Amino acid sequence: MGKSLTWSKLSRVLKNSYVEMAILSIIFLGGVFAFWFGVKIALRTEYPLLVVASTSMLPTLDVSDIIIVQGIDPSEIKVATELGGDIIVFYQPSNWDIRIVHRAINSKFENGTWYFQTKGDNNYSPDPWFSENLLVGKVIGVIPLIGNVPLFIRTPQGTVLIIFLFILMLLIEFVPELWGKQGQEQESPTSQNLSVWRNH
Repeated sequence: MGKSLTWSKLSRVLKNSYVEMAILSIIFLGGVFAFWFGVKIALRTEYPLLVVASTSMLPTLDVSDIIIVQGIDPSEIKVATELGGDIIVFYQPSNWDIRIVHRAINSKFENGTWYFQTKGDNNYSPDPWFSENLLVGKVIGVIPLIGNVPLFIRTPQGTVLIIFLFILMLLIEFVPELWGKQGQEQESPTSQNLSVWRNH
C-alpha cells in the first residue's frame, strides 16, 4: 500500500509541467556535455571545434568557418613555405585566452623541444617562433559559415537576443497556465452560486 501511494505521488510530480521542463533541460544539457567531452577525447585536444574569427587565413579559411582540430605530436607537423604546410592552432604567447589559426612554414628541434614559425595565408609577414607547449592541434576539417551563430552570440546584440528569447520562452510556457488557473478560481464561486440557486 505504501509503495503504491509513493508511486502515485511520484507520478503526479513527474506530470507537473515545471518538473517535465526541468528534466528535459537536464537531459539536453547532459547530452551536450557528453558529446563535447566525447569529441575532446576522440580528437585528443582541449578545443576540438573552433570558429575562425579573422581574415588572416583567406582564402583558405573564411570568417565564421568552423574548424575541426585534432591533437598531434609536434614532430608530425608538416611545414612548407608555400601552401603545403599544415594549418595549426596555437595559443598566442602573450595571451593564452586567444588562439591563432595559421599555417606552419618552418620548424626546428632544439634541446628536446620543437619550435614552429607560422604565417597566415593572407598575411605578408610570418609570426614569431613559438614552442610546442603552445600548440593546440592541427586543423583536419572545415565546416563553412556555420560559425556565424556563435560569433553573433558573443556580441552584445547576440547576448541581448538570447536573453530575450529565453524570457519569451518562459512566458509562452508558463503564462497561459497561470491564466488558466486564475480563470478556474474566478469561475469557481459563480458555479457554486448557480448550484445553490438551482437547489432552491
